[in-house]
Amino acid sequence: MVKIAPSLLSADFSRLAEEVKKVEEGGAHWLHFDVMDGHFVPNITIGPQVVSSLRSQSSLFFDVHLMIEKPERYLEAFMRAGADLITVSAEACTHLHRVLQMIRDLGVKVGVALNPATPLSVLEYVLTDIDLVLIMSVNPGFGGQKFIPSALAKIRRLKELLGDLPIHLQVDGGITAETAPQVKEAGATVLVAGTAIFGETDVVAAIKMLKTEKKLV
Repeated sequence: MVKIAPSLLSADFSRLAEEVKKVEEGGAHWLHFDVMDGHFVPNITIGPQVVSSLRSQSSLFFDVHLMIEKPERYLEAFMRAGADLITVSAEACTHLHRVLQMIRDLGVKVGVALNPATPLSVLEYVLTDIDLVLIMSVNPGFGGQKFIPSALAKIRRLKELLGDLPIHLQVDGGITAETAPQVKEAGATVLVAGTAIFGETDVVAAIKMLKTEKKLV
């Protein structure tokens, strides 16, 4: 079954603990943290303090995506804050392999994210060093964007590239009840969704809809 990872970016920041409890009780598997620095992407979000404050409030798997310049500077801080997996954007790393090894040495899972225009060839020599590949199906920086259709072909090609390797294929950007079935059919195993979950009154129904294998009509 595909894993659902609600993106905290779309939550009500005035009551984060309640929002996290709501999605955990609603059937979410992971919690996705979008960390932005205002340089690598045109937005500023959260730091390790927010991750740390929620760690004691939840047993969800904490999935942290660092959309920041020179992410190696903050790997240990996020590990200590409670991250179970740290994903770095390939485009933000001068020495990608070195950064991935640094994450592995911290004892947490390792992920690599690719922006929409970044080719899969970036992954060729690091596949044995990672636990997850994140395909961005929008340009990172803001929630609520529309899914980029060309991402489907990229997901399918990545699925073929991964073969039987035990690597999660995560997709983030424009995931809704309409796009989720297409993304899963293409090969995704983890879906990140913000507005489609936190923007709905009935979170349980929203998560269930993303899990369903076929588009509801």
